[in-house]
Amino acid sequence: MDPRLARALDTARFLGARYADVRLVHSVEQSLSVKNGVVDGLSTVESLGFGVRVLVGDAWGFAASRDFTADEVERVTGQAVGLARASAQAGNGPVDLGPPVASRGTYATPVRIDPFAVSIEDKLAVLLAADAALARAAPAGRRLGPTLVRQGSLVFVREHKQFANTDGADIEQTLIESGGGIMATAVSDDDVQRRSYPNSAERQQGTAGWEYVLAMDLPGHAERVASEAVQLLSAAPCPRDTVTTVILGASQLALQIHESCGHPVELDRVFGAEAAYAGGSFLTPAMLGRFRYGSEVVNLTAEAVRATGLGTFGWDDEGVPAASTPIVRAGRFTGFLMSRETASRLGLTSNGCMRAAGWNRLPLVRMTNVSLEPGTWTLEELIADTDEGLLLETNRSWSIDDKRYNFQFGTEVGYEIKRGRLGRLLKDCTYTGNTPEFWNNCDAVCNADHWAMYGTPNCGKGQPAQVMHTGHGAAPARFRNVRVGVLE
Repeated sequence: MDPRLARALDTARFLGARYADVRLVHSVEQSLSVKNGVVDGLSTVESLGFGVRVLVGDAWGFAASRDFTADEVERVTGQAVGLARASAQAGNGPVDLGPPVASRGTYATPVRIDPFAVSIEDKLAVLLAADAALARAAPAGRRLGPTLVRQGSLVFVREHKQFANTDGADIEQTLIESGGGIMATAVSDDDVQRRSYPNSAERQQGTAGWEYVLAMDLPGHAERVASEAVQLLSAAPCPRDTVTTVILGASQLALQIHESCGHPVELDRVFGAEAAYAGGSFLTPAMLGRFRYGSEVVNLTAEAVRATGLGTFGWDDEGVPAASTPIVRAGRFTGFLMSRETASRLGLTSNGCMRAAGWNRLPLVRMTNVSLEPGTWTLEELIADTDEGLLLETNRSWSIDDKRYNFQFGTEVGYEIKRGRLGRLLKDCTYTGNTPEFWNNCDAVCNADHWAMYGTPNCGKGQPAQVMHTGHGAAPARFRNVRVGVLE
């Protein structure tokens, strides 16, 4: 253990803390973007600092600094203890952390090609090749038709963390993310439409190396993306205020899972800790093991061990090992996302869901990889088995209430389904519903061949705000009796 980390723990004990932990975090994020054939952005942001969290009696205190020296470590630890003593005046009630967490070891994201060893020129070459392919499908000029705005981006993250606590934990991990995407926006005199790949708004990330970007094959998908954006300008609109059958594509379903399944099962929200900012949850502890969240084909898992997920790691920011938790099994609600403290309130132990967005933030209960497990259908079979409905793909807009119950989503693209066949291209598609009714109307999920892990790198929570990266695996799924075309 770095002696400065040990000093923080020793200082906390000396000042009366009954528990303390310290995190040292060094992060680097590199971003590149191209717009209309021109390099539009190139940046590298680097950050180094540490944070100390202490429990004095039944009150928490936290303080942080970017100056990782022995004297500063001692001062910051004292500040955290002082804040905890001041917080105790509010009378927060008893805090039980459950069994000690004394994890030890190292973890590193498996990568085949270190993205930070790849040159800027090689990265830009991928984006410029994709842009050239987008341009090949673009209209020749504004006077001859719509214009097309072409965009592409790449992002790479490396986070090195050291963690220690007074229970005896001493861990070190290096997490690496790679990703990006392309987007074409078609503009006519009276309409704007867009298409993205491989996820909404040119942003798809995973815990992997440069090989992850190469596998996306951005140039190989660019002409199709641009062509579809232009076609959408003249496409038929989504049917207005109609109840029908909907098949959601995997990337759209990933966001649906995030908003209507991932957030409601965060146990701190259930206990009211987020009510002032991001809201609460329609779930209660009494529903655990009893509530029917969805139909028999709905199986949801929260886990931090699946390859390329943005919620994949060795240990969370309380030192709890990565775990896999059944959230819904055969439609029945079976598990929460928990911290040590919140789990103890239910007589359970943490499943490793505490993460902080940097060294200067407290860890919060966050999603790991909340995924819908694959079913048995192929997409072709699912479409052929649908007499009438819509196939909707790639998110364009979303809205959900603060209890994660009522929602409305819009997608970039839709297709009419008639007598088991895909029909007309549709634009401006929306669908709405409430969480348990929607998931109970799910009657089919595609198989593992159609399943993919998607990244959500912009999940907001907490005050001060924290942006976390989460993962969601999904395959296309069918939902009956869904209201579409509501534009409110």
